[in-house]
Amino acid sequence: MNKALDARGMACPMPVVKATQALAGMTEGVLEVRVDNAVAVENLKRMADQKGLRVEAKQAGEKDFVVTISVSGPVEAGTEEIECVSCAPADGNFVVAVDTDIMGRGSEELGKTLMKGFLFALSQLEVLPKTVLFYNGGARLTVEGSDSLEDLKNMAAQGVEILTCGTCLNYYGLTEKLAVGSVTNMYTIVEKLAQAGKVIKP
Repeated sequence: MNKALDARGMACPMPVVKATQALAGMTEGVLEVRVDNAVAVENLKRMADQKGLRVEAKQAGEKDFVVTISVSGPVEAGTEEIECVSCAPADGNFVVAVDTDIMGRGSEELGKTLMKGFLFALSQLEVLPKTVLFYNGGARLTVEGSDSLEDLKNMAAQGVEILTCGTCLNYYGLTEKLAVGSVTNMYTIVEKLAQAGKVIKP
């Protein structure tokens, strides 16, 4: 008996849990599991190895992996012995603090290009940050005309909190031009930094 499981979009350890449940009661056949990240693939392979099952994996697309688990005998249903590879930071508990619209020291023109590239790369991460803070010169990146607006709006649409210092917007005369996220204050900025599991500062 063959089975198929679509576990794309599931956070770990759910792909392993669902796959183990699907395997329960199988005595022969193949379970095909589709997932959207390499960590889930490794966790499924580890689970299959622990159960003594033959497993193969292939990548069908950029975020599309197929894990095939072959069964040739009864499979136990328990999942308590399975140890998953860490997905950290699985909850996206890291904060990015941006205090300038220029990345690095040296050429200002190059620095702006680097910052644009940084924010684009950030928006493409498999696990996005919990919050991105913008203050001082970084406030210029969240207002009308910013080259990074599309990337920031993309992250905001996926649940990333985009916060810009209100004092900074006011200082630069940009309060009315904020185009993504919301205005914040220094107390909240300090609070977000203090509560973060990790802080990244470009």
